[in-house]
Amino acid sequence: MRIIDEVRDAKTIAISGHVRPDGDCVGSVMGLYLYLQKELPQARIDIYLEKPAPVFDCISHIEDIQSDFQTDMVYDAYFALDSNDERLGGALPIYERARKKINIDHHISNTGCGDINVIEPQRSSTAELLYELLDPARIDREIAMAVYIGLIHDTGVFKYSNTSPRTLQIAAELISYGFDFSELIEKTFYEKTYVQTQIMGRAVLESMRFLDDRCIVSVVSRRMMAFYQVEPGDLDGIVNQLLSVNGVECALFMYETGTLEYKVSMRSKGKVDVAAVAVKFGGGGHVRAAGCTMNGTYHDNINNLSLEVEEQLKLQKDEG
Repeated sequence: MRIIDEVRDAKTIAISGHVRPDGDCVGSVMGLYLYLQKELPQARIDIYLEKPAPVFDCISHIEDIQSDFQTDMVYDAYFALDSNDERLGGALPIYERARKKINIDHHISNTGCGDINVIEPQRSSTAELLYELLDPARIDREIAMAVYIGLIHDTGVFKYSNTSPRTLQIAAELISYGFDFSELIEKTFYEKTYVQTQIMGRAVLESMRFLDDRCIVSVVSRRMMAFYQVEPGDLDGIVNQLLSVNGVECALFMYETGTLEYKVSMRSKGKVDVAAVAVKFGGGGHVRAAGCTMNGTYHDNINNLSLEVEEQLKLQKDEG
């Protein structure tokens, strides 16, 4: 499939990603947006997405993102990237009205929510999958940079096990367009503000290990977020930091989003299928990286999650 073949005659096109967009989501959405603008200069192309973190301001035309979701438009085509329909948030009603829905994703838990579904869980990222659907002859420096950002964020700068030889080949092809990939990695992936570093330190300091120290968990409350004056986007990277602790097989991080409501991020070194755990609570993701939203007290949520994580560890032990 080539994306342009599916929308060549479309006069209006919209693009969305999931709520609380991460690097893969932002990079994929913006890469596709820039590509379609180049291919279809006469078409109206809109992006509906929650406001990305400031680190992504380096992406060309990111200011074109609309975050109010206030429109009665019925689009000829609508792309849902890096997400199923349940995670589109405020964009869902707009997506549902579209004449043609196209879902492109790499999450194993996504069964497809479009008229056309391109779901490839073996891909490292939606950015990698998107790259394969574009005409290489039409990619330019700005498109390549956006796609590269998606690639590095979902592979942990090629550290995670989802990195394949093809992932690295694509990365090599992308950096050949001449952007400063080293600075891009530093600015969008590693660099933290002072308060981001503070909240990460607090989360690590107050973390707890359980299940014979094979699992670690930490929580950030709304009160704590207000004290440090941080937003949800400032919490990126905490769960990965927890997973780096020696001896830990599974890391859980949650932050409070409402009364008795928590957003949960999970990471695994391989012995725990966190996607299977997340699905139990209405979420999804990958074997080594997944998430969900849970209701209840912090301790109740930890107890419920720990039962599923323990089951995964037992399953791995039995299979071993």
